[in-house]
Amino acid sequence: MSKRDYYEVLGVSRGVDDAELKKSYRKLALEFHPDRNPDDPRAEDKFKEVSEAYAVLANPEKRRAYDRFGFEGLGASGGPGPGFSDFGDLGNFTDLFNDLFGDVFGGGRAGGRRRGRGQRGADLRYNLEIDLNGVLEGVEAKIKIPKMRGCETCSGSGAKPGTQPESCQRCGGTGQVIFQQGFFRISRPCDQCGGQGETVRHRCGTCRGAGRVEGQQSLTVRVPAGVDDGMRMRLSGEGEAGVAGGPPGDLYVVISVAPHSLFTRDGPDLHCEVPVRFVQATLGTEIEVPTLEGKVDMRIPEGTQSGKVLRLRGKGVPGLNSTSRGDQLVHIFVEVPTKLTERQRELLEKFAEESGDEVSPVTNGFLDKLRKIFD
Repeated sequence: MSKRDYYEVLGVSRGVDDAELKKSYRKLALEFHPDRNPDDPRAEDKFKEVSEAYAVLANPEKRRAYDRFGFEGLGASGGPGPGFSDFGDLGNFTDLFNDLFGDVFGGGRAGGRRRGRGQRGADLRYNLEIDLNGVLEGVEAKIKIPKMRGCETCSGSGAKPGTQPESCQRCGGTGQVIFQQGFFRISRPCDQCGGQGETVRHRCGTCRGAGRVEGQQSLTVRVPAGVDDGMRMRLSGEGEAGVAGGPPGDLYVVISVAPHSLFTRDGPDLHCEVPVRFVQATLGTEIEVPTLEGKVDMRIPEGTQSGKVLRLRGKGVPGLNSTSRGDQLVHIFVEVPTKLTERQRELLEKFAEESGDEVSPVTNGFLDKLRKIFD
């Protein structure tokens, strides 16, 4: 099968400059790369064709020979074959390939230095329980965190004091080992230095070359007023120390608000249930009601029914980053006596006799609903 003209393959003129040639190849190589066309059996042949054309035209000597003598000027093979074994010095071609597909194959050029030796330390979580008073006023909590800390003897380098980590001889300090097949260049983490680019010949006696030791750190955590259950606070840099001098991780303090024996919380509002005696609810009275800050007096109106909700404004908790507070909602529970003396029973019977068929507003509303259902 005859070969197509290389300039035609790349869609450029014979006078094309290097920049335009490279631009055209980039476009076609990305278009026909087999990984991008798994269902097109012709894509691989087209990719090889444009790569072969670029390999010749990007090489000044081969381009001059091709321009003057055509395929015969490239030798008996007529140019690089499908296996790309006749590229000689890959030069700019492999640089371009890394530019196009380096991310796919873990790229990075062989002569480049790795971006950083250390690895970031792990993030940690600490569960902190506070009560409603802590929500109301905020709290300072002292906590202890077990974690890996940077070795003070070697300052986290892992090397014996007076010595320094050395550049890895296998990877030349890049942390990557390059494997090349044809124009394919695949990089992998160096197995000698673990991808760090450096090795420790004389290890620190305290951390044995790890750069970290097990330890415990005491911290004071300032929890602001108004926090809610499940909220988390991020303490930057308070996680585990990094590996090989890398930056530390972060500490996340997760807030848990303990249940209260009297109050339940609904955002900034508090709810509580207060029992009131039958006579107090009937005649009206003034009672003491608990709040987070102590007892306050509350007026119970005459004829208060069980389930009535009364409001104490400003007796709830603040919102996060807010100075205003919610309300305390007092749910009235009318307590009916269960044990009566003879005298009490006599009086209640007289009360019922005096009341006759009188119907209260609550009972009247209930009876109206029954009539609508059954009549």
